[in-house]
Amino acid sequence: MSQKILISISGATAIGKTALSIALAKALNCEIISCDSRQFYKEMAIGTAVPNETELLQAKHHFIQHISILEPYSVGKYEQDALAKLDTLFLTNDYVILVGGSGLYANAVTDGLNYFPDVPKEVRETLNNELLEKGIESLQNELKEVDLASYNRIDIANPHRLIRALEVYRASGEPFSTFLNKPKPQRPFRTIKIGLQAARPLLYERINKRVEMMLDQGLLEEAKKLYSFRDNNALQTVGYRELFRYFDGEFTLDFAIAEIKKNTRRFAKRQATWYRKDDAIKWFDFQTGYDEIRAYIKAIVASI
Repeated sequence: MSQKILISISGATAIGKTALSIALAKALNCEIISCDSRQFYKEMAIGTAVPNETELLQAKHHFIQHISILEPYSVGKYEQDALAKLDTLFLTNDYVILVGGSGLYANAVTDGLNYFPDVPKEVRETLNNELLEKGIESLQNELKEVDLASYNRIDIANPHRLIRALEVYRASGEPFSTFLNKPKPQRPFRTIKIGLQAARPLLYERINKRVEMMLDQGLLEEAKKLYSFRDNNALQTVGYRELFRYFDGEFTLDFAIAEIKKNTRRFAKRQATWYRKDDAIKWFDFQTGYDEIRAYIKAIVASI
């Protein structure tokens, strides 16, 4: 086979992506690239559900805890790093597995990023100050007025996404959405996209159990060690934010845990919304046997 194949595995948090990726990597004798943007960080092991030692030994993983929360790292830099790693891995294997719950980072590898103008630091600082002084609703209203397409498309309750859209507009004078429709680069490999899904009650049960498992593994202690870095962008993450508020005395521990579970479920909903936009994903029930998924991959490869 001359065509190189990237198998991209997606789905909501706690759905079973890690187990599937390892099973396929072992069957295809290939390696795994993570596109989970929070598992990149060395200090955030428990709260990001980094594969455990046994799992990491079953297949070679890349981009797992490879940087510190103190290092700046962007999706653009990840795209460059991941593509360079793919070039190396494809020298010795026709397959590579891409897995993770960060849809933007997965798309950066499979389809390429949309490229945006540089934004002066002052523009971003001004927007952050406006967020603090005027509140998020003021920024939401501005985006609705200047870029309705982005207002309807992005998660406007997420300050990071909201400020990103507005800073591009203020820096360039052009709506953020206009930069989303430019041609994307061609990739020198074929991507097969696979998604895992479950009925909502089952998924929520899995999420609740995962949160409880993280707490048993020491999430509270991990969060304590990271408390002094709470304003770091990497730590604006479910599981840490709620525990920081517990440390501040705003939440009881029981309420913080309930909030982690609730916000993780909300995160899973946002993941589902993101993935539904990609018609190329072939969806499987999370309990589907690995042999059936492997057979699907074989059939796609045979048709190439």
